[in-house]
Amino acid sequence: MTQRLRISAIRFLNPAPLMWDFEHPPEMERLAERYQIHSAMPSQCAVELAKGTADIGLIPIAAYATTPGLAILRGCTVASLDRVRSIILVVKHPGGIGAVRRVAADTDSRTSNAYAQIIFRKFHHVDPELIPHQPSLDAMLEDCDAAVLIGDPALHALEDQGPRLARTGERLEYLDLAHLWKQHTGVPWVSAVWAVRPEAMEATKLTAQQVTEDFLGSRDHGMAHIDDLVREWSPRIAIPPTTIRAYLSSNIHYVLDEECLAGMALFFRYAAETRVLPQAPPLCWLE
Repeated sequence: MTQRLRISAIRFLNPAPLMWDFEHPPEMERLAERYQIHSAMPSQCAVELAKGTADIGLIPIAAYATTPGLAILRGCTVASLDRVRSIILVVKHPGGIGAVRRVAADTDSRTSNAYAQIIFRKFHHVDPELIPHQPSLDAMLEDCDAAVLIGDPALHALEDQGPRLARTGERLEYLDLAHLWKQHTGVPWVSAVWAVRPEAMEATKLTAQQVTEDFLGSRDHGMAHIDDLVREWSPRIAIPPTTIRAYLSSNIHYVLDEECLAGMALFFRYAAETRVLPQAPPLCWLE
């Protein structure tokens, strides 16, 4: 058997359409001959690529600025054109976002925490301390004014707003970070892209075109099977099926188009200007 490319995939709901062919027939068996898949949290995908323990990863775009030598696969992304729902800033401080001084930052995130810092520094002219924290909202807000949550924990937190208020009597402000970004910049929020270690391609007989076609095909088939994904994920996650359907079909944008490239460019520019990240290299494509 030809040496397979090792994929580090994110174990959240939002990339499920991107993984359709890798997890469902008829393409699953063919792709299993080319790729070996394991799941990780978003921040860990980037670490595995940097260490060389993965060859392809769905990485937070912030990692592109800090991990040299990566190539981006064209066409696929996890992004949002406005409200994303699964990336939120929950504010406890009665003075609102501009009064926040300590933020509990989800340790599973790299890009969302960077976006939050950019929004604080550039648009609200404050620079709160970020405290790394496991994604548990109640624990995060014990000693902090706000919390960043991503992925499934963020979706759960939104669903739990009413019950939490009834339990605690504490009124919180739930801010969609992608919506804030769009309000301030006019461009989409881009969260993650497929990145490849180009040297890993040399050990396989696969061409860049073949790999790109495999991932684009999986994305397209996944977007055509949203109802099937809703049925699969409804037993796995405590979110109503109607919310899962709207999330996958409306909140998340899976096509790395010109709008998203403009959003990425502005993110890298603002991240460097606010000293959240080092200056990112020009985008290098898998070709």
